[in-house]
Amino acid sequence: MSQRNRNRPRRFSWAKTTIITLFIFLLVAFIPTPYYLYQPGTIEALDKKVTVVGGHKKEKGSFSLTTVLSIKAYNPYVLIYGLVAPDTQIENAKNVKGDLSDEEYGELLKHMMDGSQTNAIAAGLKTAGEPVETLHNGVFVQAILPKSEAKKKLKVGDVIHTLDGKTLNQTEDFIHYINKNKKAGDQVEIGFTRNGKQKTAVVKVMKLDPKTSKVGVGIVPDDMLKLKTDRKVKVNAGDIGGPSAGLMFSLEIFNQLSDQDMTKGYKIAGTGTIDPEGHVGQIGGIRDKIVAAHKAGVDIFFCPKDLNPEDANEKDIKDEAKKRGYKIKIIPVATTQDAVDYLEKLEPKTK
Repeated sequence: MSQRNRNRPRRFSWAKTTIITLFIFLLVAFIPTPYYLYQPGTIEALDKKVTVVGGHKKEKGSFSLTTVLSIKAYNPYVLIYGLVAPDTQIENAKNVKGDLSDEEYGELLKHMMDGSQTNAIAAGLKTAGEPVETLHNGVFVQAILPKSEAKKKLKVGDVIHTLDGKTLNQTEDFIHYINKNKKAGDQVEIGFTRNGKQKTAVVKVMKLDPKTSKVGVGIVPDDMLKLKTDRKVKVNAGDIGGPSAGLMFSLEIFNQLSDQDMTKGYKIAGTGTIDPEGHVGQIGGIRDKIVAAHKAGVDIFFCPKDLNPEDANEKDIKDEAKKRGYKIKIIPVATTQDAVDYLEKLEPKTK
């Protein structure tokens, strides 16, 4: 046998092995994993996202929100990247979104951002002394219990307006109506909107807790709010989701109404949920946010003040900054007014 003939099986074997290996690598790319990666994101200047009609944008410094980058580990390769990438946390999807689908989770994040903007407008205007009336505008479906009949008829993102034809636009009245007028096994007609279209569904009432007499339709409700104000405020957060930018939105709104530049020339960022009265709430991912702020050269960072035993934002952010040797001035606040009080006493930046 010639040398050329002896080499043929080897060449065929090498080609076959290469094809099989490539096929396996391609196949692995389609294997889903139940994980999310979290990394420090960016800071986003709010003068480009918020406009108060009749206000000003004369600040020498800036107010910015901070983000956390969320990456779904669609396959093992993304997960491996997460294991070796710096400043990356890996979370099980169950801990992130519970039993929600990706679509439902997206609806929830959008609702939380919309609510954050509404609350921030109310808080910012009230802090500036502007009149604001908060009105209830429906009951948002945040989640649906797996055993509920509503699972087949409602979706996360639906907004409920009526029960049995009776208008009920807030969670408290929704819960009260069912528990006063219904028992387990009864039916209730729910009127709701989905993507702007009015719909109705008849759902069986269920017992929510075997230890109590409480009944319901098996949804997790949340109030939808709208504001009645003399001042028009436009907010465009783009594709950023979640409620954690509320505090910084409220400060930007206040600043555009103030007769002075509240930034005092500083690069100011921060995080924290907000309610219509300006109370600041705890958020997730605060360690990632101080890393993002440091990379962006932030001077001052506002964070939620730890008020309750279970609160940890203030402790965690100070711990992370100390561990990394950051020089950012961290200011814990309980309200929008606390942040304004600090800024009013702040000396202007000289360099």
